[in-house]
Amino acid sequence: VDCRQLETGILHVGAGPRPVRWTRTHTHMAAQRALLAAVLLVVAAGRGAAAASGQVSTSRLANEVPQVRAVWQGSEVTDLFKEYNNIFRHGNRNAASHLWVHFLLERSEQMTNTRLLNLFGGFCAVSGSPVRPSDFNRYKLTLDRVDGSGKVAGFMHYCCWPCVCDTQDFIRVDTRRVATSDGEKTYNFAVIGNPCDHEEELSKPFQDAFGRGMSMLRRDAPEVRCKDGVLEGAPLSDHGYVIIGLFFDAPAALNAPTALAVAGPGAEQPGRMTEVGGVKFQDEKEYEAMCEDRKRNGYNSGMGEIFRRVASISPVQIPPALSAIAGASEVYVSSCDSSLPGSCKEALPDGQAAAKRATGRLVWSEASNMIMLVIACGLAGAFAAVVCARILAAPQSPGHKDDEL
Repeated sequence: VDCRQLETGILHVGAGPRPVRWTRTHTHMAAQRALLAAVLLVVAAGRGAAAASGQVSTSRLANEVPQVRAVWQGSEVTDLFKEYNNIFRHGNRNAASHLWVHFLLERSEQMTNTRLLNLFGGFCAVSGSPVRPSDFNRYKLTLDRVDGSGKVAGFMHYCCWPCVCDTQDFIRVDTRRVATSDGEKTYNFAVIGNPCDHEEELSKPFQDAFGRGMSMLRRDAPEVRCKDGVLEGAPLSDHGYVIIGLFFDAPAALNAPTALAVAGPGAEQPGRMTEVGGVKFQDEKEYEAMCEDRKRNGYNSGMGEIFRRVASISPVQIPPALSAIAGASEVYVSSCDSSLPGSCKEALPDGQAAAKRATGRLVWSEASNMIMLVIACGLAGAFAAVVCARILAAPQSPGHKDDEL
C-alpha cells in the first residue's frame, strides 16, 4: 500500500472505482502491525548486541546423536572392546576416539550415569586405544575451557604417558547435555577442533616420526573421514567442537587456586601416585621434562605425530580476553606446535597487565552493547509512536461502518 494513501485516509483496492474508507478497524490492525514491527526490531537489536559480546546461546551447536532402538547389554569395558569392529569399519582407531564416544552417546538413554562413566573410561581419547581404567592410568590434567572462562582440573585414562603431552597441547574442555536412564546431565568433555575444516590437510605427505618414510593422515588415520566439512560420526560439544572423550570430574580440592601451582624444576617424578579426596592418580606435572624431551626428539613415542597432526588442522581457539581475566600468567590463543600445519602459539608476556587490559576491553564492550541496545529500543519506540500517531490522526469518513471494506 502506498503510504500516501494512508495519509489521506482513503485506499483504492483492486481495479474497482469505489474508494475504500480507512476505518477504526483498519486503524487497530495497522497499530498492531506497527507494534509487532517495533518488537521485532527490539529483538533483533538484542540479538545483535548479544552476538557482539559473544553471549548468544551456542547449545544448538551440539549436534543430535539419535538413540538406537536395539538394547545393548554392555556394562563393562570388555563389553565395549567387543564392539571394536562395529565401531571402526575402515581400518584402525588412530585419532578416531570420537567414534567410541558416538557409540556410547547413541545408547546413553539405556544406561545409568554410573554405567556410562565406567564405559567412558574404556578408551584413550588421544590414541583411540582400548584401555582398562585403573588408578595408575588415571591422569590429572588442568585444561582451558573453550569459552575462555578459565581452567578446570579433571581426569583422563590413557594408554601411555605421551598422551599427557598431546592433551596439554591440543585438548580443551567443553560441555554437552546427555540423557541417561537417570535423567539429563551436563558433562565435561575433552574436545578438539574439527579437522574437516581443512580436509585437504589429510592428504598432505609428512615424514613419519618413527623413520618409516613418508606417510599421510588418510593412511595413518583412516577413520578420520570428512563429508561436506563434517567429521563423520563425531558428536559435537555445546560450542561445536569434536568430542573425543569424557573429562572426568576431579575432587573440588584439585580446582582450588593452590592446586594449579606449577611444581618447581626437577621436582617431577614420573610414575608417582598422588591421592586427593580418596582418588589416586598421576599428575601431569610429573611429565613436564619428559614432554619437553619428547618434543626435542620429534615426538617419536606414543602416537607419534598422528593425533597431533589431526588436532592441529583446526586447533581450538580460546578467547584471550576471558583467559586473561581468569588469572593466567600467560594467555594462549591456542597452544600448539608451530611446526605443524594450522598451528599457532601466542603468549602475552605480562599476565597481570594483560588481564587488566582485557578487563577494560570487556567492560567497554559490555557498556557499548548496552548503549546500542538502549538506542535501538528508543528508536523502535519512537517509530511505533510516530506510526500510531499518524494512524490515529487519519480522518474518519462519517456514515460508514467500521467493517466497511
